[in-house]
Amino acid sequence: MIKINHLTFEYKPNSENLSNIDLKIKEGECVLLCGKSGCGKTTVTRLINGLIPHFTEGEIKVGEVYIGEDRVDNLEVYQLAENVGSVFQNPKSQFFNLESEAELAFGLENRGVKMECIRERIDETTKALNIEKLRSRDIFSMSAGEKQSLAFACVYAMNPSIYVLDEPTANLDYKSIQLLKKQMESIKAEGKTILIAEHRIYFLVDLIDRAVYMEDGVIKKIYSRDEFLALNNEERVLMGLRTIENKSTIELDELKMQRLNEKSTKLRSYLNKETIAELDVRNLSFSYNQSNVLSNLSFKVASGEVLGIMGRNGQGKTTLLRCLAGLIKEASGEILFNGKRVNTKERNRLSYLIMQDVNHQLFCNSVWNECSLHDRNIDDETIEAVLSDFDLLRFKDSHPMALSGGQKQRLAIAAGVLCGKKVLLFDEPTSGLDYQHMMAVSYTIKELAKAGHIIIIVTHDMEFLECTCTSRLEI
Repeated sequence: MIKINHLTFEYKPNSENLSNIDLKIKEGECVLLCGKSGCGKTTVTRLINGLIPHFTEGEIKVGEVYIGEDRVDNLEVYQLAENVGSVFQNPKSQFFNLESEAELAFGLENRGVKMECIRERIDETTKALNIEKLRSRDIFSMSAGEKQSLAFACVYAMNPSIYVLDEPTANLDYKSIQLLKKQMESIKAEGKTILIAEHRIYFLVDLIDRAVYMEDGVIKKIYSRDEFLALNNEERVLMGLRTIENKSTIELDELKMQRLNEKSTKLRSYLNKETIAELDVRNLSFSYNQSNVLSNLSFKVASGEVLGIMGRNGQGKTTLLRCLAGLIKEASGEILFNGKRVNTKERNRLSYLIMQDVNHQLFCNSVWNECSLHDRNIDDETIEAVLSDFDLLRFKDSHPMALSGGQKQRLAIAAGVLCGKKVLLFDEPTSGLDYQHMMAVSYTIKELAKAGHIIIIVTHDMEFLECTCTSRLEI
């Protein structure tokens, strides 16, 4: 069904991104692509769905990719779309309409399907995937998780024989992940072929037939399901893989902790311990189009604490962070800092928000310049220390938009660490991160709390939450 024959690919001359990739996937198989952030997983998915070579700059130096008996580079995009459906890491990049009903119909309309058949297929899709609540909605008023579910539904409506999924759970809550699992079980039972690149692997243990482990653009090993599940925690941690259970298995050894401590010495001296501060949220409410998103929400968080905020997709978690950051104004209630009520401008000066979609807050032409953007007085040693913490120092001269999704996420967090604000707000900071980098983010956030910052994190990542947060709030 899918064949990649001894392929070497580079985005830029003399910078191999994939080397000698040799992979065959049978019809009806479910195959996991796994490995550390930036190892080449997304590039492999782009080779299969035709984004490479049809839309992505770069060159296949050696090898070819086949869907059935046809070479991908010889097929027109519309021909590929008849067989291959893709759900991207950032679902917004694959939407063409403003309204969900039109988006569900879009692919079928492009195939020339009759309108009555389109309506029937949309009804079947939303019922089968249990997403009736997403119908007739403004797409850009949806939460990130709802957009992810809609993107999957748009592919499902097209009924392709191959599904290519790139980090489809990055912004999903636990119940939505379980729903996605059921949807994948259903399409696998129909004989569909599934290739999924993922860091969260616990929900896939009953689904996958094989796991392809990648490292630095090379396939290091292909595991059968039984071989993959037989890996112990220590082996998985060394490979940069997350837990296979929906709970934390924190396995950082003493040597790794020592290295993190050594790298963070300069960072700690930059932060310095400050006086205790408190953020007090009282009866906060917010509405969109006369529909309540937040209602009479109250909580307190002091410096030194790390508050984790949980809840279903679409319950207002991101809206809460935007209110706290002063980006939007609450309908009622008040927010106090050290006992004094603070308006939106004052909150904006006090806080820094690392957004769920970090593409919105990366502005500079290099990773290094991004880190110095908010404070031109930061010395080079401090920037080096932070970039080293997040495994980004080797990319210091790279353009932020040339990084992988996980690398962009780490860069946005690094910039937040260096901004010097008292209140730090993180919206899904581990989206797209492997185990090693998740732990680096966790460790740095705890260091920031020790240094006197107020930390609030919105997350669906239970493994990260358990090892990072001192308290939890469900909304």
